Amino acid sequence: MTDRSYPPGVPCWVDTEAPDVDAAIAFYGGLFGWAFEDMLPPGAPGRYAIATLAGRDVAAIAGLGTGTAAWNTYVAVDDADSATEQLARLGATVLAAPADAGDGGRGATLTDPEGAELRIWQARRRLGAQAVNEPGTWNFSDLHTRDPRAATEFYEAAFGWSFDDVGFGTMIRRPGYGDHLEATIDPDIRTRQEGVAAPTGFEDAIAWLVPVGSDERPHWHVSFAVADRDEAVRDATRLGAEILTQDDTEWTRTALVRDPQGAEFTASQFTPPGGS
Repeated sequence: MTDRSYPPGVPCWVDTEAPDVDAAIAFYGGLFGWAFEDMLPPGAPGRYAIATLAGRDVAAIAGLGTGTAAWNTYVAVDDADSATEQLARLGATVLAAPADAGDGGRGATLTDPEGAELRIWQARRRLGAQAVNEPGTWNFSDLHTRDPRAATEFYEAAFGWSFDDVGFGTMIRRPGYGDHLEATIDPDIRTRQEGVAAPTGFEDAIAWLVPVGSDERPHWHVSFAVADRDEAVRDATRLGAEILTQDDTEWTRTALVRDPQGAEFTASQFTPPGGS
């Protein structure tokens, strides 16, 4: 089996920081069926638990560093040090300088010019999420921004992204990503997407841009795929989460969930007009 890999400029990983790692493991394990493996040795400061589904890496839970519980999105880069320098020149603020994460890779934490936290990842042994876009796995990360024009200019320069208005939203693409997927792990991607009348260029889609008002801070928001939105809502509620909103569109049935420790994410059931 070919491992899933991520070209530079493609979001590759998500994790969350939680005050109580064991409680977060119980919640997400109960909701998504994840199993966990602690990556840091006993006695090490902090914890980092990799979540797996059917043996494939899907996400991670870390001990809370600073700030509040939240989900984080990582973008793949070839060289974390040079990427950090470039992002800083473009107006990003460096919160944590590039550092090795064992033999898994090298990463850094920044905020974009509007203040949305973003992490970058130079993969070594850990390539990124190995299962995506299926129930219980990461689906998309969306950029929630108050200034879409400024965000577009920054991320175009930072990662070579394209921003396409497709009517029901603004799709963010990394041109050429579909070619990479077709050549590696997903040879039928274009045929499958034609079958559900996906927007032109959807094979390159890596995120969505969501304009927000002054009452919401700019941030990267994580969505997880679920087989049944209503069942996910019931399970999340039973496990102690708060359901903030629910929404049905032409393409999805979603719920905005706040986990018991305050991290927010979306549970998304794919319901395309062209069929599933």
